[in-house]
Amino acid sequence: MAIQVTSSAFKEGETIPKRHTCDGENLSPALSWTGIPQGTQSIALIADDPDAPVGDWVHWVLLDLLPELTGLPEGASEVGVAGVNDFRKPGYGGPCPPKGKAHRYYFRVYALDTRLGLKTGATKAQAEAAMKGHILTSGRLIGRYSR
Repeated sequence: MAIQVTSSAFKEGETIPKRHTCDGENLSPALSWTGIPQGTQSIALIADDPDAPVGDWVHWVLLDLLPELTGLPEGASEVGVAGVNDFRKPGYGGPCPPKGKAHRYYFRVYALDTRLGLKTGATKAQAEAAMKGHILTSGRLIGRYSR
């Protein structure tokens, strides 16, 4: 069973509000999820933009979230272990595409059978390598943004 990921800020496939982007307050959107299976030891969240001109652009890596969490409030910053985004900062970095076509932003939530134990500043690649073989299930929410 897949994790169902939703946001009170935008619906699947819809525009991410400006307040959650570099053109606004750059706050992470509120996210909720259901479908975390029994046996989950931690939750990971990765948000990225596969449409970036340089290839996949990482906006948020958040690791070792408690398995009983059912979501994150807007502007969440003091939960889990913050990985580094492609803006070279830990935590959330909102959509900031070049002018032109709309980009897609994937917010993926993973239920894991272990705690990863990575340190603050871990990259998406390090997180994915550590998650390999430990993903019980996952889900995603896709939003769009253009300038």
